[in-house]
Amino acid sequence: MKSTTNQRPDTDYGPKRIVCLTEETTETLYLLGEESRIVGVSGFTVRPKRARKEKPKVSTFVDANIDEILALRPDLVIGFSDIQATIAKELIKRGVTVWINNHRSVQGILEMMVQLGALVDKREQAMHLVQKIETNIRQIGQSTSDWNKKPKVYFEEWYDPLITGIQWVSELIELAGGNDVFPENRRASLAKDRIIEDKNELVRRNPDIILASWCGKMFKKQKMLQRPNWQNITAVRRDDVFEIKSEIILQPGPAALMEGLPLLHQLFSKWIAKYG
Repeated sequence: MKSTTNQRPDTDYGPKRIVCLTEETTETLYLLGEESRIVGVSGFTVRPKRARKEKPKVSTFVDANIDEILALRPDLVIGFSDIQATIAKELIKRGVTVWINNHRSVQGILEMMVQLGALVDKREQAMHLVQKIETNIRQIGQSTSDWNKKPKVYFEEWYDPLITGIQWVSELIELAGGNDVFPENRRASLAKDRIIEDKNELVRRNPDIILASWCGKMFKKQKMLQRPNWQNITAVRRDDVFEIKSEIILQPGPAALMEGLPLLHQLFSKWIAKYG
């Protein structure tokens, strides 16, 4: 049963007034056709573009206007990670139901989508969406299975200090046909635990491709290339250095799988065509 307003029929199951404190649940609800349930979103939401125009913005990633959220009369607030624990605690104290996701993997993203679908009585549609994504993952895997070699890839989430990619990013690199040059960092959920103290460690590991997504900040390629000794890195010498927009790779949701993964595969395929 559909409705074009924020008022849902009483016969619908699940929460009818949802506040999403991060983008990935907003995007998932739009993909499921359940955007009318959303009454508030994060100020960092850029996907889909409609959401910024249609929904009140009530939070950043680490801060939220509790009174504004309460004024929206939500029956569910959805957040992400222990970083939003303080917001969640305050809302729970004020009598609000809160669901905090804490996934960091590709599998976790898919599970979140199915769980959210079930919450809004759209589990079947969510499963169909997940199965479509899984089919695409398998097809990409098949296309890379005969590659004689795979590019060594460095992903930079922040520039000072250097911070490597979180788990789902590392997994996407490998699913797309690359080898993450810092695989040991992927299990670290906090950025501080993925810091590279010695910039020359990148020179020693010598990636073939460098990907940068500076967590919402504009990437300045020249700033990266001016680092001491980095001209000795293969990716730098060959100019295989690329920016990946944060909204399609650093959000643990549909965008990373539906746009981020194909983009990575496209970049790696071009590298294979040149050097494979």
